[in-house]
Amino acid sequence: MDAGVRAAIATLGPDLNPRMYRATLALLEPLASPPGPGEVRRDLAYGPDRHHRLNVFGARDDADPTPARPVLVFVHGGGFVGGSTTLGETPFYDNIGWWAVRSGLLGITMTYRLAPEAAWPAGSEDVARAIAWVRAEAASLGGDPDRIVLLGQSAGAVHVAGYLAGQAGEAPQVAGAVLSSCLYDVGTAVDNPLQRAYLGPDPTTWARASALEGLLATDVPLLLTVSEFDEPDFQRQALGLVAAWGARRGTYPPLERLAGHNHLSPVLSLGAEPGSGIDTLGPLVADFVAGLDAGREAALRTVGA
Repeated sequence: MDAGVRAAIATLGPDLNPRMYRATLALLEPLASPPGPGEVRRDLAYGPDRHHRLNVFGARDDADPTPARPVLVFVHGGGFVGGSTTLGETPFYDNIGWWAVRSGLLGITMTYRLAPEAAWPAGSEDVARAIAWVRAEAASLGGDPDRIVLLGQSAGAVHVAGYLAGQAGEAPQVAGAVLSSCLYDVGTAVDNPLQRAYLGPDPTTWARASALEGLLATDVPLLLTVSEFDEPDFQRQALGLVAAWGARRGTYPPLERLAGHNHLSPVLSLGAEPGSGIDTLGPLVADFVAGLDAGREAALRTVGA
């Protein structure tokens, strides 16, 4: 990572507050790559609620002979109470969709119902609904419904984790998942108004929403990240996951520590200008998807032998 950018991120500190949020966006916005190539289809409905919307980057028509591509579905953060498919007039989160296209994927950014109007497990239910839509529509868009990878950040990672753990009432239908700065065990999360808005006013009931046991048991391949300058609760959650994973599986989890990054910067810098040297998450996700494809091809060869 560029030393100047790293120093600036470190100076902002780990605490999530309006100043840190605005400064991180201002720092990374000039480094974002321009849009393209291809087109984006915006505000497609995957369900009946006004928040059931997604954007599709790099869609192809049925006549395109190019082989179907893996699909990356991004689920944004926002403390359960905010966020959308884009961050206002900034290039974020379009940067993730365009990175997917440039990486040979079909890119999708989705939003979901927000607290307090929608409480747990609404987020995971919306992820399930969106994945059902993507599986049904992927082929017509140039994507492979059997090669869908979820990428969730912060609250979005919690929703993805809940989906993987079966909190939407169904088995996950994805090839893999990436969780960036996740609360794995929300039963032990810091008590604050954002958590109460989504998980309920009584913290003693939050344990029911924990995805930890489901993640320890899932056979869905995972890539997990925590940032060097992440907020303290997310660092504690990562430590708890390491301990629980080691106790259950006897190994270290697929967890990467992103040096020089804070809670927001990994997804905001995804696909940044190559010369900036700040996109740490992008190469990890690309390698993860490539590994899934290699494993899938090996399994197909075994079946065909």
